[in-house]
Amino acid sequence: MTRRVAVVDVGTNSTRLLVADVAPDGSAIGEVVRRSRVTRLGEGVDATGRLADAAMARVHGVLDEYAALIAQTGAQPAVAVLTSAVRDAANGPEFAAAIRDRHGLDARVLSGDEEARLAYLGATWNRSRGAPILVVDVGGGSTELVIGEGDALRFHVSTQAGVVRQTERHIAHDPPAEHELQSLTDDVRRVYATAVPHPMTYVPQAAIAVAGTATSLAAIDLELEPYDPRRVEGHVLERATCEMLLARLAGMTIEERRRLPGLHPDRAPVILAGAVLLIEALRLFRLERCEVSEHDLMYGTALEIAAG
Repeated sequence: MTRRVAVVDVGTNSTRLLVADVAPDGSAIGEVVRRSRVTRLGEGVDATGRLADAAMARVHGVLDEYAALIAQTGAQPAVAVLTSAVRDAANGPEFAAAIRDRHGLDARVLSGDEEARLAYLGATWNRSRGAPILVVDVGGGSTELVIGEGDALRFHVSTQAGVVRQTERHIAHDPPAEHELQSLTDDVRRVYATAVPHPMTYVPQAAIAVAGTATSLAAIDLELEPYDPRRVEGHVLERATCEMLLARLAGMTIEERRRLPGLHPDRAPVILAGAVLLIEALRLFRLERCEVSEHDLMYGTALEIAAG
């Protein structure tokens, strides 16, 4: 018998909802409701160390809607996982408490290690785990790099590099200046090189990329209008294709990017940093391509809840 569970991912850039019927043994996941809204909770956190009042208000507004949807579906339990922006912010614990009190969600601030483990669990669900696999989860404030083989993790790290953080640090012009993109790229390479021991860069034989950057690049590559998760799931992105897309996007203004088929308008300001983060992850591990998946942290959390 399946168990209906709800997972809310309160991320640095977006706030997402998954309600799913999950078999306790993890053999089946049936999506009931899936939603995503760009809320930019992490706006300014890299500079101030605190969640801004306006950003928290945006998230609360979306969670009001999600709580009503959860109630309609009868999902139980309802868990909210809070990631980079909340764990990095001085007022993160207070915000997590407010989510529990106001929305009735079991709010859990994930460590970087927990986020990496759940991302791997979700990304590899219903996929072969025979050879060493790299999972790249590009987020708003952090990027998780996870290497697993079978059910075991061989290496994982949560890096302090994400689409909101790196955009705020490096991009001041629209379109960006060439030196800004180079500075962003150099920063990402430094963060990755510091976080990943050199011998591990030879281990993965394939890669799965999850979350908004990867799915957006896949949708742009496929010229999807409207967005179709069924076509995005399993789409193979060549690293060379990502590099061509980055060059194309970098020549556009934010407003031009907003009108691009496949790219959600709210992701237009941060997609350049996301593309760099994905490209440099593949380059670091000497991989020429990645498989894009819609199954990510939320799937991993849903699987763990149902199993427990």
